[in-house]
Amino acid sequence: MSLPNYSIVQQHASQQLEIERLLDEVFGLSRSTKTAYRLREGERPMDGLSFVAVTADGEILGAISFWALRIGEAGTEALLLGPLAVAPIYHGKGIGRALMRHGLAEAGEMGHRLVILVGDEPYYARVGFQKVPTGKLLMPGPVDPNRLLYLELQDNALCAAKGLVLSPRRSG
Repeated sequence: MSLPNYSIVQQHASQQLEIERLLDEVFGLSRSTKTAYRLREGERPMDGLSFVAVTADGEILGAISFWALRIGEAGTEALLLGPLAVAPIYHGKGIGRALMRHGLAEAGEMGHRLVILVGDEPYYARVGFQKVPTGKLLMPGPVDPNRLLYLELQDNALCAAKGLVLSPRRSG
């Protein structure tokens, strides 16, 4: 299938049902049991950091959100990237990378310093993510340590982050 023209814009509340259907299609109905989803439970995405790739006629091709986190006793601020989803018929067309680049640029402009996620390193490395050093961060549930990734939006942002990763509501 050829890639239609699309724009990356802020998500709107009216798109939430379609975004949820896309997430179910991409990740399955049990997606909410994963640790990254548990961190988002009861929280809202960061203002200004939820985007959709959408055609002129309103078809959502992909979606991404970022969520606030606190790390360790110091309460180091970070963002959690995800979920990132692209309609399966458009996989491999660059929409996910475009959404990430857009969202990461916006997050950097807003002064955020560090982004973490749970995902496939070969895919996310394309935009600069790398594996978190062993023992640096601890997720509040089961996560394959090879899938815990980070990206510094400001130099040395990971240095201050050490310990348990939690939502702001659950941290200290």
